[in-house]
Amino acid sequence: MKTVANSLFGMGNPLLDISAVVDKDFLDKYSLKPNDQILAEDKHKALFDELVKKFKVEYHAGGATQNSIKIAQWMIQEPHNVGTFFGCIGKDKFGEILKQKAKETHVDAHYYEQDEEPTGTCAACITGDNRSLVANLAAANCYKKEKHLDLEENWKLVEKARVYYIAGFFLTVSVESILKVAKHASENNKLFCMNLSAPFICQFFKDSLMQVMPYIDVLFGNETEATAFAKEQDFETEDIQEIAKKAQALPKVNKKRQRIVVFTQGKDDTVMGDKIETFPVLKIDPKDIVDTNGAGDAFVGGFLSGLVQEKPLDQCVKAAHYSANVIIRRAGCTFPEKPDFK
Repeated sequence: MKTVANSLFGMGNPLLDISAVVDKDFLDKYSLKPNDQILAEDKHKALFDELVKKFKVEYHAGGATQNSIKIAQWMIQEPHNVGTFFGCIGKDKFGEILKQKAKETHVDAHYYEQDEEPTGTCAACITGDNRSLVANLAAANCYKKEKHLDLEENWKLVEKARVYYIAGFFLTVSVESILKVAKHASENNKLFCMNLSAPFICQFFKDSLMQVMPYIDVLFGNETEATAFAKEQDFETEDIQEIAKKAQALPKVNKKRQRIVVFTQGKDDTVMGDKIETFPVLKIDPKDIVDTNGAGDAFVGGFLSGLVQEKPLDQCVKAAHYSANVIIRRAGCTFPEKPDFK
């Protein structure tokens, strides 16, 4: 099947990644740990401007789903705009930079622009090998189904897609948007993929997650998320393969496709499949690892690039392992010009 523009659809929290090498004083000033991921509180409000003023910063289009879509596009290369992305930004300077950065990665981003909240940002404060991430969702929290997804020209883009991907983080923003897309995929026998994304999603947004679960054809997660999910669902096991089997057996609306569960375990084998097999990851010397932050997003992006090209599942995992292996050798979710993947 020839891959065409807009055949992969993603929806999520668009964030402008702002990364800079900072000093210990900067971390201390905002009481940040050297290696951490947190949501910005009031005390972090000034951090973003100070980062831009004081240090040499780099900008990238970020946020979990957008990262995965841009990696899938990078793996596919041609045609451009295979991936469509929806999310909410502010009408501001950071929003303009974000639009430009998305364009540079050949992702067809259609943002819902509003002026009540500024564009979401994620500051990556780098010290040595460590990265302290501070995310301010801001506008990303303001996505509105009726003001964007329901508009005819936008919904047409949803209908063009064959594969859909939404990170679990978006459950905190607009469950109704996720359900509308998920139901469309299910009714038209297209592939709907979702990610557990974080233990807190499995715990505090369990009801929303379980509303969407019957529509999920491909479920992604890592071992900590899988364990948190199993605990919340009373699976009574911490065995990742067992959890995958039980997650797969949860009720499903579209009976034409069996659910595929894909759980990564860092350097250990990836667990996947309708038959639950394990796949070894590519070996990497620990000293070559620069930053593991984008690894999960990159893994999903590689996997999606295979799905959208209708490749067999083992090939999808291969592409996923390759993408993650490239990304962890670099700072942030960045990549060389072309993949070297056969």
